[in-house]
Amino acid sequence: MPELPEVETVRRGLAEHVVGRRITHVEVGRERVVRRTSREALIDGLTNTVVVDAQRRGKYLVAPLDSGDSLMIHLRMSGQVLLAPAGAVRPKHTHVVLSLDDGAEAWFVDPRTFGEVVVYAPDRVAVEVPALAELGVDPIADDFPRTELRAIVRSTSRALKPLLLDQHVIAGIGNIYADEILHAARLRPDRPANTLDAKATWRLHGSIVATLTAAIAAGGSTLGDAQYVDLMGAGGTYQDQHRVYGRAGERCSTCGRGWIRRTTSAGRSTHFCPVCQR
Repeated sequence: MPELPEVETVRRGLAEHVVGRRITHVEVGRERVVRRTSREALIDGLTNTVVVDAQRRGKYLVAPLDSGDSLMIHLRMSGQVLLAPAGAVRPKHTHVVLSLDDGAEAWFVDPRTFGEVVVYAPDRVAVEVPALAELGVDPIADDFPRTELRAIVRSTSRALKPLLLDQHVIAGIGNIYADEILHAARLRPDRPANTLDAKATWRLHGSIVATLTAAIAAGGSTLGDAQYVDLMGAGGTYQDQHRVYGRAGERCSTCGRGWIRRTTSAGRSTHFCPVCQR
């Protein structure tokens, strides 16, 4: 579930607590989380390296190391990165443990094991982590002028919701924030992108940036399954500001007239207000 705001919140935690630390020891449990390479490759690639930065591309965490390689973590559906004192009781499904030189441990916890951890050479990213190399523009980390979005929507007749979910086009937006963005922009999720005029495109651009920025400020969204938490195990609060996501059958709090509908778009549940969004 973690999308751009949640991953950015974790990135900020890493920047504060892990950057500058040396990794003194590495443990790998379930090999599925290192399936892109191997247990040995992760241990060898991380042991005795210093984390020099904490970056994010879309939903991917990237931590350059003083060895010249980079550590990539993808949380996918249920992954968590947690920081704890050495010797603390580890949660079930703790698959990777990084011991740091300040006495702390960074844990990668993933009940569903869809997430992954890998060390790769940045000049070989297209070969070693091709999905990372193929990401589109990141609306928060990159320069994202309105003219770029205008070019994107004019180039395709795809519906807006699947377009926003396409990581090759715009990186980091998932199901939750696509619904919230389109509601804030007053646009139907099934509207063809190339039918947007300049005014609607500017609304969409402003909604993308404002919604993601507000969600980051709130520490992301933690839903009922509580699978997303930050580095210290705290949940986000942006779910309290959701206008449509997860609110099917409720009166729209924006217009006060429509009832939130739930449909399916591109195989994903989609929430919108038929009065606000046209």
